[in-house]
Amino acid sequence: MNQNKCVRCGLVNAVADETCRRCHTPLDSPEIAEERAEERLIERRGIGKRLLWITGTTVLILFIGYMSLLLSSEDLTYEQNNVVRRAVAVLTQKGFDKQAFVLNRLVKYRGTDNWWNRFFGHLDAYAATNFPFEVLTLYPEFFNHSTSDTERAAILLHETYHLLGSGEQGALDGVWRNKRQLGWTADEYGQTKVWNATKELTMSQLPHLFSCGPEGKSDCSD
Repeated sequence: MNQNKCVRCGLVNAVADETCRRCHTPLDSPEIAEERAEERLIERRGIGKRLLWITGTTVLILFIGYMSLLLSSEDLTYEQNNVVRRAVAVLTQKGFDKQAFVLNRLVKYRGTDNWWNRFFGHLDAYAATNFPFEVLTLYPEFFNHSTSDTERAAILLHETYHLLGSGEQGALDGVWRNKRQLGWTADEYGQTKVWNATKELTMSQLPHLFSCGPEGKSDCSD
């Protein structure tokens, strides 16, 4: 059966009805249709204003949070910045363009912990990332315990996965699978502190990466 919906109250009437059975509004009244259209327009504008207010408030909160991280920590020294630039250059030379772009353009480097890191704490580490603020803190171990720009590039590669939203397992997986492309191999770095710590952590969290070879105990990425 054909139906005729009232523009004022929404009741569905029979097609033969000339007025709404509920509110008695003329079903073919152009004035009522125009009034209802204006109400819908006002309603959409109200929703738009609320969404704009929510977006603006969110951006302001994120900006305040970002600035608080910077103001509660210290910048890298000139010498430390030079070390970082050399490590990022290694990533560029080895074909990690996306990661190098993030480290060159999006990251704010810090040399000491901000309030977030101090409040939540962290295990002994070479670096710490505050996602989604793209703040990267580099600790003295990053500069003192790594043996070359390539090894420091491996640490930064690990952190780029966090900067892009990956968890610890994703970061470990990405670095270990790409270590040969980076030039960070067991032949040259197998006895360093960074290599051994990374391998031990990767083996504990991603044992399937070490299940290759005749005995099922070899590194699958070699």
